[in-house]
Amino acid sequence: MHLDLNADLGEGAPDDAALLALVSSANIACGWHAGDAPLMRATVDAALARGVAIGAHPSHPDREHFGRREMQLPPEDVRAGVICQVGALAALVRAQGGRLHHVKPHGALYNQAARDPALADAVAAAVKAVDPALAVYGLAGGELLRAAERAGLRAVAEVFADRGYRADGSLVPRGQPGALLDDVDAAVARTLRMVREGVVQAVGGETVPLRAQTVCLHGDGPHALALARALHAALAAAGVRLRA
Repeated sequence: MHLDLNADLGEGAPDDAALLALVSSANIACGWHAGDAPLMRATVDAALARGVAIGAHPSHPDREHFGRREMQLPPEDVRAGVICQVGALAALVRAQGGRLHHVKPHGALYNQAARDPALADAVAAAVKAVDPALAVYGLAGGELLRAAERAGLRAVAEVFADRGYRADGSLVPRGQPGALLDDVDAAVARTLRMVREGVVQAVGGETVPLRAQTVCLHGDGPHALALARALHAALAAAGVRLRA
């Protein structure tokens, strides 16, 4: 069995280099919620050196709140913003001798696109405008995956090792009880169940079906490196090979 393990990088967290040794794909911040051109280039170089697939991690224009504040922007503005961010990172990757592999929205943009078809279509249209060969990473069962398929793009269903789920398959908003899992062993066990059985237990106890094609680790989390190491070892022990 094969699985993609991805991490959100280029956001200024200290463990990026160590995480790159454990994951198969990286989502690199494009400057609108974190990062800048020098950090983007350095992260691209490190990922290329490790053979890690590179994805763009576009956001709402919201550095003040790290891209985690919901914004009500016209879909055409979202499309233009995503084109700007993805296009910039794609150019950097190309200049360093690589090729951009996928796009995964960040924070509030990710969660809004998971439930809003119009916003999801805007993101998918932006990705297609930059490069129709790019894959789109989106929340398993969410609207962004359906929008990517409508646009003729490759849709990759994502699950989260360290985030809580609600009964409808959405993520528990940050700041609410159960939003983050701090117990590494519990996060590993839950991830293995998502991969093997295609289900996750929601914060209310409900069993939620989902498809797990890629598993996300948040590079800025306090236990990101410990969880990455534990997950890497557990997946290997279960016979799961990592690849983008």
